[in-house]
Amino acid sequence: MKVQRFEDEQEWMLARRGKITGSRLKDVLVKRGGEKKIGFYELIAERLGIPADDEGAMNRGHRLEGEALEVFAKESGKAVDPSLVIWMRDENESIAISPDGTIGETEAAEVKCLSSARHIEALLTMKVPKEYEHQVLQYFIVNQKLETLYFIFYDPRLLAKPFFYLTINRVDLQDQVTEMLEAERQTIAEVERIVNKLTDF
Repeated sequence: MKVQRFEDEQEWMLARRGKITGSRLKDVLVKRGGEKKIGFYELIAERLGIPADDEGAMNRGHRLEGEALEVFAKESGKAVDPSLVIWMRDENESIAISPDGTIGETEAAEVKCLSSARHIEALLTMKVPKEYEHQVLQYFIVNQKLETLYFIFYDPRLLAKPFFYLTINRVDLQDQVTEMLEAERQTIAEVERIVNKLTDF
């Protein structure tokens, strides 16, 4: 066994990066089959990037969104409009989405500036993280003319692959879009019934 000694805590913390330590073992190893745990992607991210600061995920996302759209426009050759807009479905304005970038009426862009580990996970699986699957569907639910959504991942802290995007086409999701639209309509109708009942004096 090797022993390394440190004079200060910051050096000690840096030396732990990219290593499986006792406190993170449970976040790395999968006992039986299944998908990789987030700790696996954290190990990769720590070896490829600079340490994260204390900036909140939402603040980082807002700060980097414009930069990410510029990189996407340059890489894809697409003319992206980053204007602040809300799209609403024609027959029901309660069904809405706020696109990060639009490319005419048939294409849009959504930017995610995730933790480095989540960024690496999306890169290696080439999948939209589960927590954003409904957001993807909502784009197609709201805009019936939308054919393609570019789901952009951007993390400039990573030295390798700080930017990539997934191309999502309506044709691959249409059944889910139809099903989710009906569920949204039913939910909104129920909300409106309850609101009307509670405000009917």
